[in-house]
Amino acid sequence: MSAWSRLYNGQTSVEFVSRWKIWFAASLALILLGVAALLTRGLNLGIDFEGGLSWETPAGEASVDDARDAVAAAGLAESEVQELGAGDDRSIRVQAEEAESPEDVTAALAELTGADENDVSFQEVGPSWGEEITEKAVRALLVFLVLVSLYIALRFEWKMALATLAALFHDILVTVGVYALFGFPVTPATVIAFLTILGYSIYDGIVVFDRVDENARALTATNDRTYSRMVNDSLNQVLMRTLNTSITALLPIGSLLFIGSGVLGATTLQEFALALFVGLLSGAYSSIFIASPVLALLKEREERWTQLRGRLGPDAHEVGRSSGRPVSPIEGDDGDTAAGPARRRPGGSTAVQARGRKKGRRR
Repeated sequence: MSAWSRLYNGQTSVEFVSRWKIWFAASLALILLGVAALLTRGLNLGIDFEGGLSWETPAGEASVDDARDAVAAAGLAESEVQELGAGDDRSIRVQAEEAESPEDVTAALAELTGADENDVSFQEVGPSWGEEITEKAVRALLVFLVLVSLYIALRFEWKMALATLAALFHDILVTVGVYALFGFPVTPATVIAFLTILGYSIYDGIVVFDRVDENARALTATNDRTYSRMVNDSLNQVLMRTLNTSITALLPIGSLLFIGSGVLGATTLQEFALALFVGLLSGAYSSIFIASPVLALLKEREERWTQLRGRLGPDAHEVGRSSGRPVSPIEGDDGDTAAGPARRRPGGSTAVQARGRKKGRRR
């Protein structure tokens, strides 16, 4: 079978769990880089969080550079100027922490763009409003984490809930680190998108854990592989579904980010789409490379799986080549399920060959 056919049918043999040290080291390096940027540079908070002044006017024929020069001449030395929309709907937004004379800035923008001063909107935002948004966002995040943990613990088990929380904290730290590292602005739209991506991350993890739970029940009856190897098999079986889910979610968000805001100039979409794009990438990664290996490491410490690993051999904790198929009993000639040497199956996967009893060979 081709690689695409094996992927589509859940018969791949990619090693995920046995290489957990590589995935954890890569994530740790990225998180430490983001934490260092957060401690040294901090987050680029918008005026909704820090407070400040904002002007918005129809652009006319003026460019961003023209607007920056005009407000600088009006006494606004440090400002952030953005172009919103495209074509006849273009507008210019100017934001600053403070201004000696906001009226002069309004008049300068009206003169530059040819608009009436009444068409230049002016808004003053206090930092208390941003603090209120932050407080509510943190409260919503805590409630979300508690409810998700309870659901997974009741639906599956508490160790799966713990693995899910590890993946969620991974996504939070990675996303915040990326924003601190590259200086992306943090706005209320960013906070909304940030809370949204956690749901996507949970969904990917639930898909994997549902297959793990199903295969774990079959493993109890066969005892023909370690728990880690069974988790690796489960990941390979749902790999195509996970990829499809992530790709179909990233395509429209990528269109908003790169085409909508980059090509068409709808920069207001950038704040929302950027957080979604970064978070979805991190969530797709963590559901495979973080949550599942964490679950395997936790479960392998249980007595029943430790004994099974010891019975199967000294190297049983290493996943080895996955079977790429659902776990099922491997029967010998007389129906026993004793594990024997591995044999190569068509398509490049391996399966456990049963040991037959010493009796007449069947034709």
